[in-house]
Amino acid sequence: MDNVFADFREAHQIWSGPHLATTLLPINPDSNPNRLISFYRDSEESKIQADIRYHVNAIRLSNAESKAWVDVYIAFWKALGELLPVEKLMREGRGMDADWISAYEAWKELSNALIRGYTNGGFQAWTVPCLYIAGKYLRIFAIKADDQSARKKGVNTFTSGFQEDVVGDLGKNEKLEDAARVINRIFTLCISDRAPLEESRKWGLYYTTNLLFKTYFKLNSIGLSKNILRALEASSSDMPPLEAFPKSHIVTFKYYVGVIWFLEEDYVKAEENLTEAWNMCHKDAQKNRELILTYLIPTRLLTTHTLPTTSLLSPYPRLQTLFSPLCQSLKRGDLARFDAALVAGEEQFVKRRIYLTLERGRDIALRNLLRKVFLAGGLVTDKEGQKVRRTRIDVEEFGAGISMAAGVKGGAMERDEVECLLANMIYKVCAGCCLHLPRLRPAKIKIINQIIPINLNPTFMNTSHESFARDSPVDFHDKQGLMKGYISREHGKVVLSTKGNAFPGTGV
Repeated sequence: MDNVFADFREAHQIWSGPHLATTLLPINPDSNPNRLISFYRDSEESKIQADIRYHVNAIRLSNAESKAWVDVYIAFWKALGELLPVEKLMREGRGMDADWISAYEAWKELSNALIRGYTNGGFQAWTVPCLYIAGKYLRIFAIKADDQSARKKGVNTFTSGFQEDVVGDLGKNEKLEDAARVINRIFTLCISDRAPLEESRKWGLYYTTNLLFKTYFKLNSIGLSKNILRALEASSSDMPPLEAFPKSHIVTFKYYVGVIWFLEEDYVKAEENLTEAWNMCHKDAQKNRELILTYLIPTRLLTTHTLPTTSLLSPYPRLQTLFSPLCQSLKRGDLARFDAALVAGEEQFVKRRIYLTLERGRDIALRNLLRKVFLAGGLVTDKEGQKVRRTRIDVEEFGAGISMAAGVKGGAMERDEVECLLANMIYKVCAGCCLHLPRLRPAKIKIINQIIPINLNPTFMNTSHESFARDSPVDFHDKQGLMKGYISREHGKVVLSTKGNAFPGTGV
């Protein structure tokens, strides 16, 4: 107990919140592997209050603050009484017998004691990192408690491994929902502080916000995350600028905001936030960078039609396995391979909630295929005797190319279906400005001859290592089609633009 309160006194002397927070860690530091069990065994139920009061009163604090810290460390001592047996069972390989529900409830009491300390006990803002520890482990213990409940009921709700925070669970998560309410109280405690910024709990906002994001994503309640964003926006005038917060808080916040907009299908905002998270993320934080790329790659595919380079994916074998087949089929315009790659990775794509976004990339593969058919048509002599590319192409030629690339069995596709695909290519606009236009059906195909200016990267793979850089600036708020031209049903031909941009962004 002396070791813990020696750190407690030192933290108060130097006003170090992170140092103070270490006294509430439910794990042993490497330098003192017996710290927790020593703290717990140094007292007992009948005299724990007197023992802790003795140590806390060694520092000059107000009566309310002193009493609040006594309550906090009593709750911590009781929480250790539940956690130490759990830790012992885990070491012995009997984790299935661990009582995580009691451990969660005890840690929840510690969290509530801390909240009361800020509400009624006058805890100062520099001690806010203690709330970080409380919220972080409350969420962890809640997940383990729900896992224990699920095992007893024969249902598996806990999912560990790659991207567990974004991949929600389908079962009931009673304790995690309860934890979300407690963390929300911590968030309210921070955002409602009216003290001057230099003494404000608002400096704990983004860490708490990130905890809430993780919890809501785990609960599959992503809509609640938007309520947090609205609350932050409403209080933005009274908050420190985002740039003033620790970089780790900013990167995590930008990542989750990017994923939220990604799931809302606002890919421009998603790209903006995910790119900021990527640029600020530490180069050695491999897992975090992998998580960011999981959503940034599909986003860039739709907004700028760029694909990741091999050198970008090579440090991340899982992403390389998932995205490399798709990238290769997109470049080649190989519809059959694209569909096969989607099917092969369907489970992982659905789990990471990127399947539908990647499926939209099929239009890019089709555009590249149609471009190949266009180039295969060769050159013709115009009225001025110059060699130019043929711009009037039979619908059947495109149909043959699509049938071969898609692996259509039993011959070529029907003409109406081919015209439908071609009309969609002409009608579609860039993902960055509109992604909700309806697909044209064969019965509603119209002749479209509007030529829309566009300026896209001439190749899909001209991206610098880890940067996705474009060769030229693009304003993606202008409407931009995948093909320029119109369908002449009377003559059974597709009439393409003669200005050298029949397939915008590809140089032809």
